[in-house]
Amino acid sequence: MSNFFLNPFFPLLLILGAAAAVFFVSMLRSIRIVPSKSVLVVERLGKFSRLLEGGLHILVPLMDRVRYTHSLKEIALEVPPQPCFTEDNVRVEIGGVLYLMVVDPKKASYGISDFKFATIQLAQTMMRSVIGRLELDRTFEERDSINATLVKNLDDALETWGVRVTRYEIQNITVPHSIIKTMELQVNAERDKRAKIAKSIGEMNARINQSVGIMEEAINKSEGEKQKQINEAEGRASEILAVSKATAEGLEKIARAMSLPGGDMAVEMQMIEKFVAQLANLQGKTNKVILPLDLTNLDSVTRLASQAVRPERDPTGSNTGQV
Repeated sequence: MSNFFLNPFFPLLLILGAAAAVFFVSMLRSIRIVPSKSVLVVERLGKFSRLLEGGLHILVPLMDRVRYTHSLKEIALEVPPQPCFTEDNVRVEIGGVLYLMVVDPKKASYGISDFKFATIQLAQTMMRSVIGRLELDRTFEERDSINATLVKNLDDALETWGVRVTRYEIQNITVPHSIIKTMELQVNAERDKRAKIAKSIGEMNARINQSVGIMEEAINKSEGEKQKQINEAEGRASEILAVSKATAEGLEKIARAMSLPGGDMAVEMQMIEKFVAQLANLQGKTNKVILPLDLTNLDSVTRLASQAVRPERDPTGSNTGQV
């Protein structure tokens, strides 16, 4: 064994063994298996050479070197809360989450030293700028608009770094305790205002509906009275017409009967009967009746009744209608 170390070729063998070991290790390291959705940036002698995507790759030993490794998946970066001042000079702290992905590994490697840190700093700066143009109330109401504005501005700025921003979400907005109390008072006052407005509108609608109901009721009553008076007038007119028609027909029949032989006597006897019947109704329990005739004299009664009921004829032959 001691003779082996004393061999004059021992140093040469040692050097060759070391070189073989280094070459073997280099060969092993030159074999790279890249996972899916990952990219390796390879440099050859310190200069960019190529990109290695998912799969099996072999590098040139001692010349090629993997300088950067990037994931093509979407990355979530937490943006720490930072103080911002609104347009109405209220100090708030806003934090969020930023989602981005590498679209150009070469620009992400050589465009900036650390794109994640730079992206967070740029997001905070733009957040302060956007919040400074809004009042406090609008800061809570326009979260979606703030997120969309940040995504657009960041995407335009990060294009030179080979990074694309997909979305930004505000996690929380912290305001001072005194401002919270003021906002609660404002919300309560606004709620009371809306309640009073709703109540007044309801009362107004109720009064309007009641007045409309009264008006329609009055119109219906007047229409009913009008229709009632029209119907009564039409009934009275029909009654008068019927009575006058019946009277005219009765008079016409009496005239025809009087023109017949003995007609005058029949009419005269009928009228005398009616006259005598009316005389019987003149005397009551408490009144006395004085008649200018002798009821025991039948001729006198007949003559008076005839004079009372017979129409006198003038020389021209027309009736005078005297009773």
